[in-house]
Amino acid sequence: MTRKPTQTALPSATRASAKGAAPAGNVEVPASNRATRAAERRAAIVDAAMEEFIARGFAATRLDDIAKRAGVAKGTIYLHFRDKESMFEELVRIVIVPVVARLTALPPPAGSVRDLIEAFAGNFLKEVIGTRRGDLVRLIVAEGPRFPSVADFYYREVVSRGIAAMRALIELGITRGEIRDKELARYPQILVAPAMIAVIWQSLFARHAPLDAQDMLRVHLDLIFGERRTT
Repeated sequence: MTRKPTQTALPSATRASAKGAAPAGNVEVPASNRATRAAERRAAIVDAAMEEFIARGFAATRLDDIAKRAGVAKGTIYLHFRDKESMFEELVRIVIVPVVARLTALPPPAGSVRDLIEAFAGNFLKEVIGTRRGDLVRLIVAEGPRFPSVADFYYREVVSRGIAAMRALIELGITRGEIRDKELARYPQILVAPAMIAVIWQSLFARHAPLDAQDMLRVHLDLIFGERRTT
């Protein structure tokens, strides 16, 4: 039996202000207040969308469920987002893109290239593994093949930036003589492979075989750069 979609109606004054109109009684609401309330509703919708996407998956998530969780009418969602896909894109922009931008904006290494790569990957593990960001990454890996436009967006906004940053570091490492195999520049994905393995392993197999992602990263970098010398 199909469940009838449930909508949580907004009070008439709130609905009116959401549309930019004055509420009942001809009491004018300052534009700044309307903008603040609109921003709060948008944030509530995005938060609700994240919980629904993670709980149900992209395909099974319905706008009705997002609206109910956010405490708004379904129509209010369309004041902010074109459709479910554009809502998911906004979620990626807010939750994941800033992390990648922050990591790829690291300054040129004062020390070794390995140090910078280790810092990049270590911060990625800290900010993604075991967080809602990791849940979103796993969702894209699982459902991306069914929704190519979502996968394409994630590649443009996240993956391509990370790959470009890794390739630049690899080329610097080759120039400095820190990386011996020049072929690595053709496949920068190899450099960040442990991070992706850790994200996927965490949700599937961690209860059977806990993974020390940081130590795996160290071993991986030893294979590329050679073992660190201790004094």
